[in-house]
Amino acid sequence: MGLLTLATASLAVWLWLLLGQGMFWRTDIRLPPATGTAGATGRAEADRPRWPSVAILVPARDEAEVLPLTLPSLLAQDYPGEAEILLVDDGSTDGTAALARRLAEQQPGLPLTVTSPGEPPPGWTGKLWALRHGIALARHGRQPPAYLLLTDADIAHEPDSLRRLVAAAESGGLDLVSQMARLRVACFWERIVVPAFVYFFAQLYPFRWVNRPSARTAAAAGGCVLLRTDAAERAGVPEAIRQAVIDDVSLARAVQQSGGRIWLGLAERVDSVRPYPRLADLWRMVSRSAYAQLRHRPLLLAGTVAGLVFVYLVPPFALAAGLLAGQPATAAAGGLAWLLMAGSYLPMLRYYRQSPALAPLLPFTALLYLLMTVDSAVQHYRGRGAAWKGRTYARPSDA
Repeated sequence: MGLLTLATASLAVWLWLLLGQGMFWRTDIRLPPATGTAGATGRAEADRPRWPSVAILVPARDEAEVLPLTLPSLLAQDYPGEAEILLVDDGSTDGTAALARRLAEQQPGLPLTVTSPGEPPPGWTGKLWALRHGIALARHGRQPPAYLLLTDADIAHEPDSLRRLVAAAESGGLDLVSQMARLRVACFWERIVVPAFVYFFAQLYPFRWVNRPSARTAAAAGGCVLLRTDAAERAGVPEAIRQAVIDDVSLARAVQQSGGRIWLGLAERVDSVRPYPRLADLWRMVSRSAYAQLRHRPLLLAGTVAGLVFVYLVPPFALAAGLLAGQPATAAAGGLAWLLMAGSYLPMLRYYRQSPALAPLLPFTALLYLLMTVDSAVQHYRGRGAAWKGRTYARPSDA
């Protein structure tokens, strides 16, 4: 009877998640259509007499591997207004800065400035220190830009990406427009882990909730964020979030709390090219920030582990145990919960152009994320938490 109760309760939770958690499983939150098609963005582009200026900020630390695939896409942006690229080299040792200059020489396009702020002082993460330097340069130019595009060095943009982002911000009166870049899914472990990463993120921060004018849920995807310069000033960023490991969510929260409108959706023409060929690579990517997401609180960690077990692992276990023990009610409750779980995952698999056969494997992927989260806590208490490219960041109270 205990397992039947757990399976029934898990089924009830899945019914609530599907109906009451902001339709998180849907993947139709995208930018409006581009010019030449019906929609608000197309009309806004056609009617706009003058496009606002934009500074594209690219923090980069040891990105020589991916830069040839991404920087040319920024240089080639088809943007009608003034735009420039500021690549901030964050202490790279692999020739990132020199490579960026060569790429700009080989492909004329938007003007590129390569600069370096030096090592971040105590209390700053490297990325936010680099962004602070880039924002300061942009603000002190001949005329401060109306917008800042914050984009990671591993993100490739289609030629109309900037145009569409600005059109969406202008037509919607938005202060922050963020797209979750489509991550690479080329090898076995990427297919298992990556779509689930976005699925879990959307479950925590349902895009529909984020995008409501009166939203209390705040989130962004750090790889592609268009931010009004005056909104950044009102929110006091990046200084106000200088210690944040999960800087994208912190940025969105700061903008929202200062009265700004934010928007988050899935990208169609913005892609991450960073490879994660081994499980160990994906493990590091998730575990470096998982415990920070839980604000380094053991009780939240315990609750997260219990929640993952209850929501994702109980259904298949109840199905198997019910069948083996001849308990059809337990098997039915567990099987139906597993079916709802797999069905809710299908839209994300379609978005990533993956086989529906991966949907029943979501409990296994959830188990991996559970272990990654626990490992993140273990590494934190060993003094190796939030480690990335040779740097380890303490939680704010330890800095």
